[in-house]
Amino acid sequence: MDLRDFQYLIALAEEGSVSKAADRLYMAQSSLSQYLQQAESELGVKLFIRTARGIRPTANGERFISHLRQITSYYDQAKHELWDSEALKGGSVTLGISTFRGRHILPRILKRFYELYPDVRVEVAEYHSLKLEELLLEGKIDVAVIVLPAAKLKNEAVPFTKDEVLLVAQEGHPLSQKAKPCADGPGQWVSLRDAAHYSFVLSYHDTILGKLSRDLFQQHKIKYKASNENISAAMAIAMAKHGFGLAFTYASSVESDEQLELFRIGEKGVFIDLGVALPSQEYHSRAAKAMESVIREVYRDEGGGVLYYGFGISRRRRAGSPPRWPSR
Repeated sequence: MDLRDFQYLIALAEEGSVSKAADRLYMAQSSLSQYLQQAESELGVKLFIRTARGIRPTANGERFISHLRQITSYYDQAKHELWDSEALKGGSVTLGISTFRGRHILPRILKRFYELYPDVRVEVAEYHSLKLEELLLEGKIDVAVIVLPAAKLKNEAVPFTKDEVLLVAQEGHPLSQKAKPCADGPGQWVSLRDAAHYSFVLSYHDTILGKLSRDLFQQHKIKYKASNENISAAMAIAMAKHGFGLAFTYASSVESDEQLELFRIGEKGVFIDLGVALPSQEYHSRAAKAMESVIREVYRDEGGGVLYYGFGISRRRRAGSPPRWPSR
């Protein structure tokens, strides 16, 4: 068996399905099924149990695959050390970031990184913060942008900027009649209690934004109405744009051409900390540390340490176009 075989077995264990593992590995399902039969025959041990819902490792299979994960982890570390000795003249780094946040900031991060390190390949892992934490703990990604406080990481995540949580509505939404000017710059704020008179479109319960929005209602002892509660943050914005309800978003994830009305939540606003995190293992490659530095640099250039409502308006309005922000 070689490293490719290890990756096959690890994928089968993680996906719990031959078809899903085959899709992940970009190979035919029949070929992967045949490989599994050959591997079990070669080893003389049953590695997986077939069930109506897919496959799962046997007790012996679980122990064996655990060793394979360690071997591949050592191999990856050896590769990084080798690339480090070449002063970032090759190699790769895997960056984890949420799709919703990454769609705006990721191109800037990649552009800056490739300007500095053109020979290092960047692979991107798109997941929400909680999943990124799991991947960091498993050593499957090298660096990630996550929301703090971290749920599973301990001291690996360091805050480097703040992002503001906003309410989003269709242009001309009646909530704008209750909005008041922000004291610290452009934009307007509304109370969550006033907003609760209207229907909401909420993100998944197991995402940071979905959990945070529900926690806000609970903290203020406010009952809310929701037309949808289990869709992605990006879809919630699209539905809000077309009048299907209010939605929550981040200041860093809004562009001016989306024709939305944005409102700060409360006079002082609601903010979250963003952190850049590396795996808990002792060794971190030079490429991972370089990516961490670039992430901090790009966010610093974007928002001066805080991604807030006024920043989003002043920097993301299209040149020559009128502002599309709440007006009283």
